Amino acid sequence: MKWASTLSTATRFETAVREAAAGIKEKLEGAAPDFAAVFVSQSFANRRADIQEVVAKHLPARVLIGASAAGIIGGGREWESKTGLSLVAAVLPDVKLRPFLIQDEDLPDLDDSPRAWESLVGVRAAEDPQFVVLADPFSIHLDNFLAGLDYAFPRAAKIGGVASGASEPGHGSLYLNDQCHRGGVVGVAFTGNLRIDTVVSQGCRPIGQPGRVTGCKENALLAVDGKPPVEILQNLFKELSDRDRQLLRQALFLGIAMTSSTEAPQPGDFLVRNIVGVDNDHGYLAVAAPLRLGQTVQFHLRDARASLDDLRQVFARVQGRGAAPNGAMLFSCVGRGESLYGKPDHDSAFFQETVGPVPLGGFFCNGEIGPVGGTTYLHGYTSCFGLFRAKT
Repeated sequence: MKWASTLSTATRFETAVREAAAGIKEKLEGAAPDFAAVFVSQSFANRRADIQEVVAKHLPARVLIGASAAGIIGGGREWESKTGLSLVAAVLPDVKLRPFLIQDEDLPDLDDSPRAWESLVGVRAAEDPQFVVLADPFSIHLDNFLAGLDYAFPRAAKIGGVASGASEPGHGSLYLNDQCHRGGVVGVAFTGNLRIDTVVSQGCRPIGQPGRVTGCKENALLAVDGKPPVEILQNLFKELSDRDRQLLRQALFLGIAMTSSTEAPQPGDFLVRNIVGVDNDHGYLAVAAPLRLGQTVQFHLRDARASLDDLRQVFARVQGRGAAPNGAMLFSCVGRGESLYGKPDHDSAFFQETVGPVPLGGFFCNGEIGPVGGTTYLHGYTSCFGLFRAKT
């Protein structure tokens, strides 16, 4: 198995493809890739009709997927809000690839059998598939799609992102082999000698102490350990530094523990969700996720320091699980990058320093797809890494 990643900042489309493809060929030592992914800045939108044709001319691959992007990642660089193109490619011996396109009307009902979902993506759960998924932000109920995949393929890794750069329906692009699509989901199911390990960094750090939900209704948090959550926040506010007090006003989130080890949840155990409303009269909070009695929750803050701390901690949990991966893909929120850290290439540089000189490519997304506690979610503000290696 061999992976490669390149990025071209050329402003002429054919030049960008030629440069990126030449870099891939050199790194793959001339071998034809089985899998390729292309991420194209929105400034090349006028070329969407022939993007695959041009890419195939310079880099024919057995399966090609891709998306339009507000920013691209490749070759150790992060190129945000500028013209460019990135390519990721891999030679995958003993791996079978099943590409798929799914529109919203294709989705089975959530109470359909797993067989309906297997038919949808063209692979059986018994084949132990791994998934890379790219989605349009406007045209599909992505939460339903991810829930169906988890239902039918509970052991499978799912990683990916939502196309970015377009502000209205029909203006973004998804690529699958020789076709460009304006909506739905495109993806690849990998079976055979390939494993995807996932790392999801939600960019937050916890404050205060974990507590149990003792009152809730749908997404309304009514009580934690018998107290209104606003009261808990008021008491916590007194203990915080001036900086954290400011963050609490601007960047406060709720972490919901998604694992059974709720006595001492660790980074990576929490699903971090926005607080979308406050009822000061009763001390309640509205959260962008359904809640259940007995769940462990903890307040979180997000800033550049918290994001770096979270990156360190989630990668520390996966280090030492064997040799370095052969290749990796990164799906990062458009709200991260230089606007968060104040410098370019932050997460890519961290990855190279932590994991090593592993080819890494991807794009800045309008939503990131990755698991927390064994369930796949659509996130915001995260960096979701897929680490690719052979099973044997």
